[in-house]
Amino acid sequence: MQLLTGKIILLTGGSTGIGFECALKYAEAGAVVVVVSNDATTLTTAINTLGDNHYSIYADISQTTDVQQMIALILEKYGRIDVIHNNAAIAHPSKPLHETAETEWDDLMNINLKSIFLTTRYGIEALKSSKGCIINTSSLVGEIGQENHAAYTATKGAVNALTKSMALDYAPYQIRVNAVAPAGVWTPMLREWGKYQNNGQGIDAYMNAIHPLGYCPEGDVIADACVFLASDKARFITGHIMHVSGGAELGYRALKYQD
Repeated sequence: MQLLTGKIILLTGGSTGIGFECALKYAEAGAVVVVVSNDATTLTTAINTLGDNHYSIYADISQTTDVQQMIALILEKYGRIDVIHNNAAIAHPSKPLHETAETEWDDLMNINLKSIFLTTRYGIEALKSSKGCIINTSSLVGEIGQENHAAYTATKGAVNALTKSMALDYAPYQIRVNAVAPAGVWTPMLREWGKYQNNGQGIDAYMNAIHPLGYCPEGDVIADACVFLASDKARFITGHIMHVSGGAELGYRALKYQD
């Protein structure tokens, strides 16, 4: 049997990048995927690729009304929610804190953090009924920091703390809460970030070099980890920040020079 047969998965930010890779893997594992995005074009493309067995919702997950309606639509259509995967996020701007505009700070906090508050607040009763689980997409930078990316790293550090506290709060209901923490993953968002680093020069070589396993992966490596966390194979794992990082956080490394 497939690992996620019959599960209804709410996936925010699921139309591009890591989110779309997760949608594909969830579907492959037998789940019904509800893909949520505020980008109508990529949302249409994603659901056309996934097929008629899946569902798409256009919504701004930082807005209370949108999230309430989103949860209601899913429950009306399927009668249950087994997994809420809070994947939606933005990474811009790439700046030190004092150069970050207040509007940029607010956008990051609303999309990367408030969205988790909202999906939990309005989806928790459904998860209590299904004894489901929550997966939060974090980042390795939430633990180790990152130069010129202060506001973004703050949101991911908060995601990690939230994940652990939520795991404790919802354990009595048999709801597991975990996070995945990539280092570098080739996504449109990473490509956009790379444009601001040394004018985009050498970004591919840099991203490959920071991973001891020798390469910067595509989003499918994160998606495989998420399938596991969403499945009963992870039934006794909660409050865990799973590094899917190719060892990027491990120790001092010798510099390797190329002619």
